Amino acid sequence: MQREITTINTTAFDQYESNVRSYCRSFPTVFRQAQGALLYNEQQRAYIDFFAGAGALNYGHNNPQIKQVLLEYLESDQIMHGLDMYTSAKRSFLERFNQVILAPRNLPYKVQFCGPTGANAVEAALKLARKVTGRTSVISFMGGYHGLSLGGLAVTGNADHRAAAGVPLAHTNFLPYPRGPLAAIDSLNYLETVLTDTHSGFDKPAAIILETIQAEGGIYVAPTEWLQGLRHLCDRHGIVLICDDIQVGCGRTGSFFSFEDAGIVPDLVTLSKSISGYGLPMALVLIKPEYDQWQPAEHTGTFRGNQLAFVGATAALDYWQTDTFSKAIHTLAQQLETFLQTQLLPLDQRLTIRGKGLVWGIDFAELGPAASKAIMQECFAQGLIIERVGRGDSVLKIMPPLTIDSALLAQGCAILQQVVQTYLASTKE
Repeated sequence: MQREITTINTTAFDQYESNVRSYCRSFPTVFRQAQGALLYNEQQRAYIDFFAGAGALNYGHNNPQIKQVLLEYLESDQIMHGLDMYTSAKRSFLERFNQVILAPRNLPYKVQFCGPTGANAVEAALKLARKVTGRTSVISFMGGYHGLSLGGLAVTGNADHRAAAGVPLAHTNFLPYPRGPLAAIDSLNYLETVLTDTHSGFDKPAAIILETIQAEGGIYVAPTEWLQGLRHLCDRHGIVLICDDIQVGCGRTGSFFSFEDAGIVPDLVTLSKSISGYGLPMALVLIKPEYDQWQPAEHTGTFRGNQLAFVGATAALDYWQTDTFSKAIHTLAQQLETFLQTQLLPLDQRLTIRGKGLVWGIDFAELGPAASKAIMQECFAQGLIIERVGRGDSVLKIMPPLTIDSALLAQGCAILQQVVQTYLASTKE
């Protein structure tokens, strides 16, 4: 393992790009190429990717299977931009998505194509829930992350993100998530109580929005029984249940949707990031038919017709024709969890781990505020890209492409283990 010693040229970025740039500050090199679970900088140094484009690259960088289909489409002079007009590429995706994903799971969702970001899908889902119910307020959960547009920020818990809004963020009530700092508070019992108490002063919400795994919030996994209880509560009170599957959907937990293991069916589901299969901009809202009450053009977006994304998404669905891919994810997940349990946790009793499938977090909070940043920076110096999340950014998030090779996963884990060992040793000196 060697540190990056070559001087990189970032003059153009420093001179011309806005100060809002973020990830480049954590991973300070100029990337040029990528393949699978490896990124290469301009000096051709390889980096193992435990970041996967913040969850947008579940099928890896430049997936050859998807790339070939995209190249063929590009060379054919077919439609590239179509707004929401009927196109061959859109029809192929809709038919394939229903055949491979929705119909086998008995999910008769209607598909809304919105602006091509996860935040836009959240905005659309919130608007639709309010339209359907005629109610205004929304319930979200502490630690939740749903995007940085104003509607997304209103249901996002992070104080630093919310502070940048510049206007009051209203019409949201936050409840404790069933895992995390306030997990001892029974949020479902509280909600049931205030909804049935005529003197609670609590207005019935239009919707409840949640992530089954709070990824940016620190890798907290909601219990199955809690998710089922939440579904029943929404049914009893006529509340729209929105599942934000933008980061932990599309196979991240092993099944295509993160809520499948709980046996629940949300009323609305937001998808983005890896739904396009290739890192192309695309976002969807899946809508139970009875809630599809939009009037034409009530929620539009110039790039809701990204034809190339439709083509990539259709090709990516080939992975889900059988259960082979899901089984492979579970095998890799078991390898990762075994490493964390047997190799990493024993290094220090202050460490904790949380996760499911191929999204796991290592919580360094008890080692002090400097630990996670120092370890992330040294991992990068040793050729491993890994992100920090959670309160105080104290959690290292392991989120490799779902297609990562077992040996490369082990190699990345070995780097992480060595860096953590070295850091722990340095703090005892």
